[in-house]
Amino acid sequence: KWNERLFLECYDAYMAGRAETDPAETWYEGEIGFFDFYIIPLAKKLKECGVFGVSSAEYLRYAEQNRKEWEARGREIVDEYV
Repeated sequence: KWNERLFLECYDAYMAGRAETDPAETWYEGEIGFFDFYIIPLAKKLKECGVFGVSSAEYLRYAEQNRKEWEARGREIVDEYV
């Protein structure tokens, strides 16, 4: 939901001439990087420090599952956004 809203905001800016790059060209790869370099490392650190107790491992698992789903369906999802 939030991913789509941010994409559409960026896409609208591109279509209106306020952004130089079409986000549809890089969105899929950008989200993979977001998972790999921000979301999953953060979830791992939260698990290591135990700040959320037993839920920390669950959050990491969800992050990894979401990344796998994006890898499998992300290009299709971006196509649906446009």
